[in-house]
Amino acid sequence: MPKTIIPFGPQHPVLPEPLHFSLTVEDEIVQEAIPGFGYVHRGLEKLCEIKDIHKMIQVVERVCGICSKIHALCYCEGIEQMMGVEVPPRAKYLRTIWSELHRMHSHLLWLGLFADSFGFESLFYHFWRIREKILDINEKTAGNRIIVSVNILGGVKRDLSTEDQKWILAELKEIENKLEEVKDTLFKDYTISKRTKGKGILSAEEALYLGAVGPVLRASGVAQDCRQLQYAAFSELDFEPVIAQEGDSFARMQVRYFELFQSIDLIRQALSKIPEGPISVKVKGYPEGENVFRVEQPRGEVFYYFKANGSKFLDRLRIRTPTFANVPALAKMLTGIELADVPVVILSIDPCISCTER
Repeated sequence: MPKTIIPFGPQHPVLPEPLHFSLTVEDEIVQEAIPGFGYVHRGLEKLCEIKDIHKMIQVVERVCGICSKIHALCYCEGIEQMMGVEVPPRAKYLRTIWSELHRMHSHLLWLGLFADSFGFESLFYHFWRIREKILDINEKTAGNRIIVSVNILGGVKRDLSTEDQKWILAELKEIENKLEEVKDTLFKDYTISKRTKGKGILSAEEALYLGAVGPVLRASGVAQDCRQLQYAAFSELDFEPVIAQEGDSFARMQVRYFELFQSIDLIRQALSKIPEGPISVKVKGYPEGENVFRVEQPRGEVFYYFKANGSKFLDRLRIRTPTFANVPALAKMLTGIELADVPVVILSIDPCISCTER
């Protein structure tokens, strides 16, 4: 059979952002997948030369709206580490709570889009209805639904009252019940199993060799999670990475679904242990030297490199996002599958091209 090169993207009904692959296809089977980037560029890393270290928090929050809180967390903790700033314990817990709320709304958004990718519209709306509750919590506690802007150097700029904490716990209970309602549909429905099981398989060895991160890596059986590095308040909370063994699209869906319950548990733990005290300290001076800081975004490890000269502007800010790390693994997953399965497998890594290209 002759081989055909088919362009997939940058525009496609399944893709929320412009990702492009050149697919070499023979008899409807993908033989090779070559990624192409460069459709989005906003110069966010370059802005560190003209925005001072405090104003850059708002810039990194806009690397990606869906994980904006965690981008800001990584930036702030990286700068604070360089400057030797000790953040108040209460602020660490508040950062953790909002981070896990962000992880939940990201996973719920993805689960809805994933259902939509194989035509399950009612499931799509169900997950997005649940996600609205998370956004309501963000709006009430932080003033915004998506980009919450609570992080500052030295802590956070908003607190949670006792009434807020009780309300959050009540909302989480309702969210937990709603997630349980859809569990059988998600894991026992014939259509979902047919479109995801055995599709885009990535073994543990391949995942490690290709540098996969986040749910993509954990769905291949590797128990690796940057929250174990114990930033924010994670050192005082009990959890184990959620993993699956099959390494296919179904396993990646499974990991993200159960991570929702893990996030609920982490928020409950944090609310039960949160200490009294200030939520920020005043930061004086400017950073100098180099530093690297990593945190766990919903999609996996995000890597920040800082280079500072002691002035209010950074010399260099380099961000490696989880989607960039997962693209080599995605190219491997696409090889050998049917052309009709390409959209579902691509979406299974939860690609964020806005993050990747900045």
